[in-house]
Amino acid sequence: MSESPKVLWSRPESERAGTPLLVLFHGYGADEADLFGLAGQLPAEFTVASVQAPLQAGPGRAWFPLRTDLSYTLDSVTDAAAGVEAWLDSVRGAHTSVTLFGFSQGMSMATTLLRHRPADYAAVVGLSGFVVEVDGHPYFDDAATAAAKPEVFWGRDQADPVIPASAVEYTNTWLRAHTELTKVLYTGIWHGINAQEMAHVGEFLRHKVLN
Repeated sequence: MSESPKVLWSRPESERAGTPLLVLFHGYGADEADLFGLAGQLPAEFTVASVQAPLQAGPGRAWFPLRTDLSYTLDSVTDAAAGVEAWLDSVRGAHTSVTLFGFSQGMSMATTLLRHRPADYAAVVGLSGFVVEVDGHPYFDDAATAAAKPEVFWGRDQADPVIPASAVEYTNTWLRAHTELTKVLYTGIWHGINAQEMAHVGEFLRHKVLN
């Protein structure tokens, strides 16, 4: 992803300076418009930027191939993250902080960025998603992440039919070992987001980022 990604912004450029930035990463098969509708349910102090994933996936987009796809590699994950990071580095100077918000596969992107440069981010919100298993890949600085203990909100439904149990188990273990974790379980949202969860996300962001 060499060129800057397509981004939807909640404010015009002239109104972004000095605001905290909240970056949204959509799920597999969706696009940058998918989560952008949530911007109005988030604390108004944030400038929200919803980023388009680099790969085509059916009618939508993907950050990297699915684990079940033969073209999946950890390099496909880190290549996507490096592209987003380059874009972030071009805009972060205007903002007081950067927080990452990912849904489903987008949570993998948010946590991958966190694991590369944990000091860069105020917090991460991950909904109905997972953390990638890395097996010692050099891009992921898990020692620095564990030392920083970043604030992470993880919301999900135990009946989520999309994320495999093994990925949930790995994610739970990794988050508990490396982050200051706020974990909330919901019923009836399956692989989705509801108003109660968004209210909890708003509280988390106010308490952990805006205070």
